[in-house]
Amino acid sequence: MSAIKYIFVSGGVISGLGKGITAASLGLLLNSRGIKTTNLKIDMYLNVDAGTIRPAEHGEVFVTEDGLETDQDLGHYERFLNTDLHRENYMTTGQVYKSVIDRERAFGYGGEDVEAIPHVTDEIIGRIQKAGTANKAQVVIVELGGTVGEYQNGLFFEANRIMKLREPKNVLHVHVSYLPVIKSIGELKSKPTQQSVHILNSMGIQPDFLIARSEKEIDLKRRERLALFCNTHNENIITNPDLDDIYQVPLFLEQQNFSLKVIKVLGLRSTKNTLSEWKKFVEKTQKAKKEVKIAMVGKYFSTGNYVLKDSYICVIEAVKHAAASLGIKPVMTWINSDEPFKLDGFDGVIVPQGWGSRGVEGKIKAVQFAREHKVPYLGLCFGMQMAIIEYARNMAKLTGANSAEVDPKTKFPVIHVMEGQKEFLAKKQFGGTIRLGAWPCAIKSGTILAKAYGKTQVSERHRHRYEFNNDYKQILERKSLVISGTSPDGHLVEAVELPKDVHPFFVGTQFHPEYKSRPLSPHPIFIGFLKACLK
Repeated sequence: MSAIKYIFVSGGVISGLGKGITAASLGLLLNSRGIKTTNLKIDMYLNVDAGTIRPAEHGEVFVTEDGLETDQDLGHYERFLNTDLHRENYMTTGQVYKSVIDRERAFGYGGEDVEAIPHVTDEIIGRIQKAGTANKAQVVIVELGGTVGEYQNGLFFEANRIMKLREPKNVLHVHVSYLPVIKSIGELKSKPTQQSVHILNSMGIQPDFLIARSEKEIDLKRRERLALFCNTHNENIITNPDLDDIYQVPLFLEQQNFSLKVIKVLGLRSTKNTLSEWKKFVEKTQKAKKEVKIAMVGKYFSTGNYVLKDSYICVIEAVKHAAASLGIKPVMTWINSDEPFKLDGFDGVIVPQGWGSRGVEGKIKAVQFAREHKVPYLGLCFGMQMAIIEYARNMAKLTGANSAEVDPKTKFPVIHVMEGQKEFLAKKQFGGTIRLGAWPCAIKSGTILAKAYGKTQVSERHRHRYEFNNDYKQILERKSLVISGTSPDGHLVEAVELPKDVHPFFVGTQFHPEYKSRPLSPHPIFIGFLKACLK
């Protein structure tokens, strides 16, 4: 077997440039040319995983099939590569340091002084190589989190340098950097990117390709200037301006023969690209005219004076995928559940995931509005729990019903902590202990879910600590609440809904269907929800 190739993707000048989309796009392009590619994200945080980071701090947490809580870029990778990724595809500084220290405590270094170089860098390199072998990949695309020049990511760049030194023909570097436009001058400035590349050079790394991120395409003059001062060839500078949608990025990069240039440098063999289905998907999103207005009622949108849509990025993308398949255009409005709001005029309501007590009553109010006004409703994880609380209060007359997470003293804890979670909570073992990853779900025949899936059993990903309290199952079922999905043993309630003759579409899932939605294979629950919104 030929040696695995490695592509490092770094970012310069500012964060939030779209390194993840660039890395995902390159993975898609290489795959489309018959080259088996996988992506790896490196986060520079000392957190062992992303599970304990606030959504407003770091965006949505994405969960892999095998139950690792990761950065949201793993979601983009899965959607672009159209494949499941696993824990080998995610690395943090915390994971690396913990492994090195654990090995030292077990005398794994045979009495050596344990140092950042080579022991920490060797651990990083070993994990990068493992991502390639575990995924049986020809190419591993490694996204280096953060911005070049930050103190905390230096060892990962050093690992990049060492790998290039050891295998010069098998390692390539792509630098994504920002070129700002100063409005008072009206000129696109290349100096910040030049300085960013100089910082890379000082670390012993020369980028093979430069991705120029900017509001508009860079012109020939700036391209030539970048080539001169960044010590690279003109044709290896790829322009990547702001586009209407992230799914257009791979096609824009391919117009510049980006994948073929990368393949040539790495000495790989390619086949004719197979992007036709991706192009059709993008065309559908652009041509859609019929609008559906969706209210997303959550509590992680606000960060200061700004709106952070990344807190629910998987849900947003899942709506886009389903909308494209139906030829419609979703118009989404972000509503903070802890502020006054109205839901009149919307075609559908989504209440996504959440934790804690803040904004709960607002979410319950949104559920009640959707149920009483027969507006299509989709509750995801916490959104399902809110639907059960609302139904218990207003239909079963269990006044004050609540989740034990929100009100530990509630008389009617219709949502309570899972039995196996009590010990973790008592010991304050919060990280990585909740119910995570893919679990089977048995679907009740004749339900909305059964029609959507066309199956009697499915597998969906989870991320929760609290669950439906079965003590209230019969009470709520007598009031027409349908338990449409359970664990195969019937113990855990996975999904609830209302009968079609009572409500056009009222569905709540304890699992997260949004994690498994892809541009080329939209999730059936989201398709069903949008079909109901159309009516």
